[in-house]
Amino acid sequence: MDSRSVGPHPPIAGAMGPPLSPEGRGSAAPLDWLADFPAIPEGWAYLDSAATAQKPQVVIDAIARGYAETYATVHRGVYQRSAEMTVAFEASRRRVARFIGAAAPEEIVFVRGATEGINLVAQSWGRDNLGPGDRVLLSTLEHHSNIVPWQLAGAGIDVVPLTADHRIDLDAMERMIGPQHKLVALGHVSNVLGSVLDARRAADIAHAAGAKLLLDGCQAVPRMPVDVGALDCDFYVFSGHKLYGPTGIGVLWARRDILDVMPPWQGGGAMIDKVTFEKTTFAPPPARFEAGTPHVIGVIGLHAAIDYVDKIGLDAIAAHEAALVREAREALSSLNSVRLFGPEDSAGIVSFAIEGVHPHDIGTILDESRVAIRAGHHCAQPLMEYLGVDATARASFGVYNGRQDIEALRRGIERVTRIFG
Repeated sequence: MDSRSVGPHPPIAGAMGPPLSPEGRGSAAPLDWLADFPAIPEGWAYLDSAATAQKPQVVIDAIARGYAETYATVHRGVYQRSAEMTVAFEASRRRVARFIGAAAPEEIVFVRGATEGINLVAQSWGRDNLGPGDRVLLSTLEHHSNIVPWQLAGAGIDVVPLTADHRIDLDAMERMIGPQHKLVALGHVSNVLGSVLDARRAADIAHAAGAKLLLDGCQAVPRMPVDVGALDCDFYVFSGHKLYGPTGIGVLWARRDILDVMPPWQGGGAMIDKVTFEKTTFAPPPARFEAGTPHVIGVIGLHAAIDYVDKIGLDAIAAHEAALVREAREALSSLNSVRLFGPEDSAGIVSFAIEGVHPHDIGTILDESRVAIRAGHHCAQPLMEYLGVDATARASFGVYNGRQDIEALRRGIERVTRIFG
């Protein structure tokens, strides 16, 4: 075993390098995106963006201003500071609506993250629409957050298999779906495999059978343009912290006609119309689903993150990460002991295993080389069982990554194979 211990290491000069151009040539991008991220020190290859993205300075500044200069509650105060913060808060709702192509800001519900968004749908829409004998259709690659809420709601679950290249098999879905399926809930992009769902076809299949479609967009919104109208889904959820925004804030989008008839799922302030001890009436959406004091500064930070991503351009981000995936898969596939998972054109994510080495050991040794990856089941234990492994190692990319990160990963994997023989 290598004698170097795990712990802090001095910077490795030049180890990060510039972002790849869309062609993957390693030339500097028009904007030096890495320089926008103060928490990434020189020489540290951060390859865990699928878990959580690092934050650009503009987001950090927006959060700091919100707490230090403009902070107040929203929707309640009659004083000027509160009124101004309410205007900013609702402007952020409109910004989110534009970002994902929502028809109106009233279709945007702020939640703690995608997990809470799915639980909201399961406990509110599911309460009124999932009865005895009704079933939900999921896929093999779903995150636990898109499995457990449906179990808690008491729904029967059927599972769509994957294709040979690890995509959701929509042909199989079309054969499986029936009138007993009231909802289809699928990951837009797999957090393990990076495989991209043909979401519009999934919507067509679901609607032809009379079912609604919910999409988990956590891994999609940071990596590709999303238009919920064009996708023709019924629910869409995502988390702000994977979109270069703060933790503790996320979004549930649903069609207005669906939200209008959904019952509240939590009670308290802000979601009421009138309260007596005998009866309570509720506010219209989205307030009906936002009980309590909201994460005001989280919403402001999310607004700044969306502005940042739009300034770069999601098409440019998609091309940048596609180039990184190609480079990473080529580098790792040249190593005989490495097994790659997912399709060749995965979106920003490369999962792999090394024969005879547990992914936690891979992650620990890579950390000694200042390469940060994720190792484990990635909250997708049914998928791990399907793949025939207990866990995988996962490298996932963001706008701050470049060719030097891929080289650092390759060198680190070579060191792992030397250590374990």
